[in-house]
Amino acid sequence: MNSLLSQFPMQSFFRFILQLLALNSCFSLASASLIYVSNEGSGSVSVVDSQTDQVVGLINGVGKPRGIAVCPGGERLFVSNAEGAELLVIDLKSNLIQKRIPVGRSPEAVYCSPNGQWVSVANEETNSVSLIRTRDLSLQASVEVKGKNPEHAVFSPDGRFLLASAEEADQVDLIDLNAMSQVASIRVGQRPRGIAFSKDASLAFVAVESESTLVVIDMKTQRVIKTLQVGSRTNGLMLSKDGRELYASNGGDATVSVVDVNKLELLKTVTVGARPWNMAISSDGQKLYVAAGRSHAVSIVDLRTHQLIKNLEVGRLPWGAASP
Repeated sequence: MNSLLSQFPMQSFFRFILQLLALNSCFSLASASLIYVSNEGSGSVSVVDSQTDQVVGLINGVGKPRGIAVCPGGERLFVSNAEGAELLVIDLKSNLIQKRIPVGRSPEAVYCSPNGQWVSVANEETNSVSLIRTRDLSLQASVEVKGKNPEHAVFSPDGRFLLASAEEADQVDLIDLNAMSQVASIRVGQRPRGIAFSKDASLAFVAVESESTLVVIDMKTQRVIKTLQVGSRTNGLMLSKDGRELYASNGGDATVSVVDVNKLELLKTVTVGARPWNMAISSDGQKLYVAAGRSHAVSIVDLRTHQLIKNLEVGRLPWGAASP
């Protein structure tokens, strides 16, 4: 051992150790700080570093990407390809496609279950929701829904249900995950889009685009208990990390509304890029990343001050965003 060390100068040895530590730190930082943005118009996924708010990578060859999600653990990116009627599984160490899973025609939003065991895909043209088991990346079920052209199918925090919205409907459809079938519909208004749940799963929030409203559902009674006017053509929804605030993107007036979840009141409105759509929150909970389709950018909002930081140019027609 001593002879080996004598052949390896101590200065070089320490420099080598520091380089290894720095490299490991970069990998850990990258996995925690990256935001992924699906660019429907340019067939790519932009990789954004949430610490510098700069584009640091690009994943090409993904067809017509729409829905995008990173499950707990952050090892894989799931992207729906509307052209290929498939869910792409991308390995985030190599940024290469690991698997292509056939789903329904014209797939849209993609979500992970809270425990990371399932991925849902809403399929427009087949009026169905595909359920993929992440353990072996296998399609386990295709559940038919009553709403025409489903866009979102979101897991409840307790993992019992999926709530699905459809562009050509006036209700959201409730799927029981044990039965793997639709068990109820809840009327909310014309053209429901984004869905979010309160952290305790007692409330569901639905953006109703044609009526420019945010609808609040009591999940125990499965009834609407409140309707808020928050902006024009309300579309995407995202809950804050602590569950205290809800963010609603409004495609008609290029804003994001900040709603107090406990009081169910509008707190503030933030101007963002044109045609804001779906959103993601940085892993530290301090920034909101809003896909602004017609600005070909992602709008970055400081959630501590509720101020726009910048509009960062990404690919054409960004559809959604995801973070680990």
